[in-house]
Amino acid sequence: MRSIGIPAYIRQLMDAVANNNDSRTAFIQQHYRELLKGAPEVSIVIPAYNEEKDILQTLHALAANNTTRSVEIIVVNNNSKDNTEALVRAAGVTCVNETIQGITAARNAGLAAARGKYILNADADTLYPKDWIEQMVAPLVNDEKIAITYGRFSFIPTGVTSRFTYFFYEYTADMLRYFNKFFREEAVNVYGFNSCYRREQGITVDGYNHPKGANEDGWLALKLREKGFGKLHYVTNSKALVWTTDRRIQLDGGLVKGIIKRVKRVVFGKAEAHGGL
Repeated sequence: MRSIGIPAYIRQLMDAVANNNDSRTAFIQQHYRELLKGAPEVSIVIPAYNEEKDILQTLHALAANNTTRSVEIIVVNNNSKDNTEALVRAAGVTCVNETIQGITAARNAGLAAARGKYILNADADTLYPKDWIEQMVAPLVNDEKIAITYGRFSFIPTGVTSRFTYFFYEYTADMLRYFNKFFREEAVNVYGFNSCYRREQGITVDGYNHPKGANEDGWLALKLREKGFGKLHYVTNSKALVWTTDRRIQLDGGLVKGIIKRVKRVVFGKAEAHGGL
């Protein structure tokens, strides 16, 4: 079930990173050393452009994850003009630079740098629950007929829209995702900040490259399925639900305009992997 409010654990993460950089950097360094146990099985890739405000809280959440798997974290610095790169390196996390601007180039750079068998997509403005890594990777480990996993998310309000309003919006979005899954194109449900696939298969289908008009994350899912690597798997366990800022909604002009835009895309748009609600 979804939460009307922001869960205590997520609030604790938000509070923990609201203090000085030194303490949170030390936390990430310590726990990341425990997370990366030799050669990585999982690579978490995070594109970042001017993310000095949020990147440490994301790294904090990921470093605190519970898993027996060896996990590396790679931040792709995409021409940031702020202190993003310095903060990432100070936290002991791998940072690679991609000078070609754009999310597709950044995700491809992360894929090229990754060493793990599984690629977990994350974003720099998102908080991840303690069991997220395991919940997203396990279906791929246990079932060769699954090509990619994707999960749910909730919004952390940054503007005038309340968490109560987003609660109802998210349930509506869930219904539209099931509509996509069973009646249109499931790949539009896949987002780059909450999905996982096998690195070798991603390289085989030319990574995140996509035609004009499509999004890199949904198109990758489409390519993996069409190549015969397996089906898409929707992870609905609440332990995998991530919390992201609502800046995408704000970029669409606010919640009402965002809803209209997304409903038109789902109901009237072509069944392409544009990226959905």
